[in-house]
Amino acid sequence: MLAGYRAQLFQALIAGALLPFAFAPYGQSWLAPLVLAWLFHLIWRQTPCPRRAFALGYLFGLGQFGVGVWWVYVSMHRYSGAGVAAAGGLTVLLVAFLALYPAVASAFTGWLFKRNAKGWEADPANWRPMLVLPSIWIGVEWLRGWLLTGFPWLEVGYSQIDAPLAGFAPLVGEYGTGWLTVLTAAVLWAIWRAKALPTQNRQAGHWVAVAVILWLAGAGFKAVPWTQPAGDPFRVALLQGDISQDLKWRPETRRRILAAYLDMTRRNWGADLIVWPETAVPAFYHQVREGLFLPLEREAAARGSDLLVGVPMLESATDRYYNALIGLGEASGRYYKRHLVPFGEFLPLRSLLGFILEVLQIPLSDFSAGDDDQALIVAAGFPVAATICYEDAFARDALVGLPEAAYMVNVSNDAWFGDTIAPHQHLQMARMRALEGGRYLLRATNTGITAVIDSRGKVKAQAASFVRTSLTETIVPLAGATPYVIWGDWPLWLGMLGILGWVVFDRKKGNATE
Repeated sequence: MLAGYRAQLFQALIAGALLPFAFAPYGQSWLAPLVLAWLFHLIWRQTPCPRRAFALGYLFGLGQFGVGVWWVYVSMHRYSGAGVAAAGGLTVLLVAFLALYPAVASAFTGWLFKRNAKGWEADPANWRPMLVLPSIWIGVEWLRGWLLTGFPWLEVGYSQIDAPLAGFAPLVGEYGTGWLTVLTAAVLWAIWRAKALPTQNRQAGHWVAVAVILWLAGAGFKAVPWTQPAGDPFRVALLQGDISQDLKWRPETRRRILAAYLDMTRRNWGADLIVWPETAVPAFYHQVREGLFLPLEREAAARGSDLLVGVPMLESATDRYYNALIGLGEASGRYYKRHLVPFGEFLPLRSLLGFILEVLQIPLSDFSAGDDDQALIVAAGFPVAATICYEDAFARDALVGLPEAAYMVNVSNDAWFGDTIAPHQHLQMARMRALEGGRYLLRATNTGITAVIDSRGKVKAQAASFVRTSLTETIVPLAGATPYVIWGDWPLWLGMLGILGWVVFDRKKGNATE
């Protein structure tokens, strides 16, 4: 018995390690529901013991995040000055912490299995577990995307950006898409159970029909035009400076970096909009205002191009500095980043975790967050929903300016990740934001992946990584609102709470057993 349990723990670890391959850059979206169904099957086999379900989920999480977010080691060791032991230890701690989320989801699943085992085993066609399992899993993913400012990497909805279920994203967002992905996994698990019971084989056909209908509906929604043109197409140029992170903040390289961006900008005069990456200017705005920004603004206005430039800004009145995006030329306004990166731009729980600042040597690691009610930048004649860095990983941040904004802009510096899978995962999340919002999204990054994403979440143009280049493309300003922009996640959360509440407190005979 114990040997069998140990084998199941190993299976859970393998299943979790396979899940990241459903995401970019691998793109095997079919793996997500399959490995989750595998996990549900393992938990069901350990139904009498929720503690074992917790262990199964924890091993699953170690595999998931060990394979999926190992790149944080590169960020800490290569670019933040941490030694091999320190960076490795911090990476292990992060993976060990993140694994708690699928462990909690699995333990709750095991507890519900225990309460309902007799009723659900007697009736494999019971639809309650089909609704409960995705509600548990996505509820815990939401918690991971919120707690300690959030870490939404490898949320299952993102894996479906190129699959039929992505058609639901403009209606229910990434979390709703993830809910339907886990529902698919639950259906696969139900088929698995039904086929294991000779008297219930016919029920497998019912669940196959559910899965087919669900995926066909998603494919159908992909054809729906949720938004419409708000004006004439215009030309954009996205600059990719390819500045090495270990050289970027050295005073002796500042002049060379600025010269490179000025040269690329001048090569693209005539574009309606030119976008520089996050903190492309390696100095505070006030330090280079006279020598760079005032002349550049005059030149941009004379050439008929608007600019959006990433630069840190210091407000002398408050002695606070911000990660900013500013408009030049005819563009007006500025945006201060609101959702800061923990341990990169600020330190959460400083009294407990202050020692980390002694390990990591990160320039400008104490930014202040911008206000939530900032006015939209206007560039190329249209309002812009702007985000900086990994803000585009959060729908609650990236879609704030919609439906007023006609397009979206994200500036990033993924040089911190090196040549790993992280920039590909980041691009995948940005694609989901474009699809949810029904807008073009422009991504200007330092080393890649610079891209133009259309309103259906498809990459219209993409620059090669780790080269100095500019990406030019024509985009269409769009108006209107997707259902998700109007309602957000509220319908999903209310539905999930209703489902979980019903099952937890349902004590009717045949539906729940203690």
